[in-house]
Amino acid sequence: MQTLLFLILFPILVACLLLFVKRTTLRYAVVALSALAIGGASVYLLVRYAFGGAVYFAASSEAADLAMVAIEMVLALFIIYMGAKFRNYLAIALAVVQAALIVYLETSFSGNLHAVNNLFIDQFSIIMALIIGIIGSLIAVYAVRYMETYHHHHPEVRDRQTMFFFVIFAFLAAMFGLVFSNNLMWVFFFWEVTTIASFLLIGYSETEEATTNAFRALVMNLLGGVAFVTALIFLAATGPASGGIDLARVLASGDAAVVLIPAVLIGFAGITKAALMPFSSWLLGAMVAPTPVSALLHSSTMVKAGVYILVRFAPVFAGTLAGFSVGLVGAVTFVVASAIAISRSDAKSVLAYSTIANLGLIAACAGVGTYMLVWAAILLIVFHAVAKSLLFLGTGAIEHRIGSRNIEEMEGLIVRMPKMAVMMFIGIAGMFLAPFGMLVSKWAAIEAFVQAPFGLVFIAILAYGSAVTVFFWAKWMGKLVAVTRNVERVEKGFLEEPWAPLYITTGLVVAAVFLFPVISSTLIEPYVLAIYGVTAHLAQTNVAIMLLMMALLLVLPVSFFLLGRTAKHLPVYMGGRPATPDLHFAGSLGMTREAMTQNYYLTEYFGEARLFRPGAAVCIILILASWVLAGVAL
Repeated sequence: MQTLLFLILFPILVACLLLFVKRTTLRYAVVALSALAIGGASVYLLVRYAFGGAVYFAASSEAADLAMVAIEMVLALFIIYMGAKFRNYLAIALAVVQAALIVYLETSFSGNLHAVNNLFIDQFSIIMALIIGIIGSLIAVYAVRYMETYHHHHPEVRDRQTMFFFVIFAFLAAMFGLVFSNNLMWVFFFWEVTTIASFLLIGYSETEEATTNAFRALVMNLLGGVAFVTALIFLAATGPASGGIDLARVLASGDAAVVLIPAVLIGFAGITKAALMPFSSWLLGAMVAPTPVSALLHSSTMVKAGVYILVRFAPVFAGTLAGFSVGLVGAVTFVVASAIAISRSDAKSVLAYSTIANLGLIAACAGVGTYMLVWAAILLIVFHAVAKSLLFLGTGAIEHRIGSRNIEEMEGLIVRMPKMAVMMFIGIAGMFLAPFGMLVSKWAAIEAFVQAPFGLVFIAILAYGSAVTVFFWAKWMGKLVAVTRNVERVEKGFLEEPWAPLYITTGLVVAAVFLFPVISSTLIEPYVLAIYGVTAHLAQTNVAIMLLMMALLLVLPVSFFLLGRTAKHLPVYMGGRPATPDLHFAGSLGMTREAMTQNYYLTEYFGEARLFRPGAAVCIILILASWVLAGVAL
């Protein structure tokens, strides 16, 4: 239990310390050493608890419960103050409603608000702790130098780095608390801390756009918070029949119909926090924040909290029409967000829509909730976390060097920033190429959906959405590795670039590819076995096929190595027109033109204006249907 408490409390202490550290060199030392301690403690949890079942800890403290309620009231007052300051009355209304529900819960059902064990750890929480402790800490280390450069490029933004790093580490502490809490009241407390932390980070620049987007994120997540408190009231009111607020007892409750209503409400909170449609706009708006914030939100904190809670409640959703509706919300989000990503040329926008799409796929697996799909969902969480953190960090470094994050401006990056281009290539490959992790996970999901009720519906959506993802990832990858001439190399040395976090994250992506059978057999399969009584894994034939894909994938780079010295360098063919080495040719009417390439974005067919509203409307109907179906089941 000491390690769990350390991971929750130590980041808070570091956050408070960073409020008083103003020099960049000293801040880097504090953040790096703290990241090492947090990452080390996360790995220790893996070594200590990976080979056993779930372990529960009483950790009972009335003082902690009272402190959490007091902090929740302070946070509500803070939201009301900020809402009044910026005239966002919807945020004020939701904060008041949520605070009133908390007071009602505490005063009316105080006898039912105690869990036998407040903290726990199992294989799933170990996976989440590794993501938070390693990926989240690396992002914090990367952020130190990034923020120094950020303020150099944006002198108009008020330097509030002490507040920034305070919130970063408070965010990590809240995430650890969320995944280690067995008391749903504690889960809700940490859930709300992540909401406030994201609000502060998104609005860091204090521009009108940043403030607007920060409030959008706050309002949408407060909606989920209200649903979460309502679920807690329902659980407390039904008491032993539902398991009360003890998460383990709720999931093991014999009265599935009673538990389904709070599960759907908490699932709705997960949908809002995971930025599934129709709530995806808050995550897209978060792009105005500095790049480390985007990396943190997408890979190891905010949205991962949403899918974490959905996967936790997957056994309750399994085999129910309400769960099927939740799953369809995820499936529709997956295909619509993937299609919209085709029309985007801004790298962070592509990454944001890709995140929304993959979170949708995880939610689809959790909603259907079979043991095979839970296994696939956890694999998706792992691979998405490592690959997406690398891509966001790389995009931030590229933007600082070339002054743009437009994919078209990244053409020839293999010449201008070769190390960065290779790392970005690996990150993108991790999202869609065989045998990298995301494709392995999607393969597993397809295999699982074959055996699930109404699985053909999900398979059709998954197949189309996956085909679409190949389009937008391949466009970006092609720009990175296009060899251009007469360009300047802008990549700097080790001290000028945040290489250490990038190298480590790249190594994690590669390691995840080779070690996924170990990850599965050591952590995911035992968790699934403990929950469902049966376990899941990829068939040996599928593993053999993936190994064959890996061998074929090596053919291209090996051929370049073997044939590169003897290969002929031919001039660019421009339909019979001679081209100069710098890619200029004589065009029509004797005019000299430059040969240029540009990707297709097909905005007319895949633009946000065309697809978002229909997708959002369908998801709203499905969410309402899940509520109705849960009520009917009761």
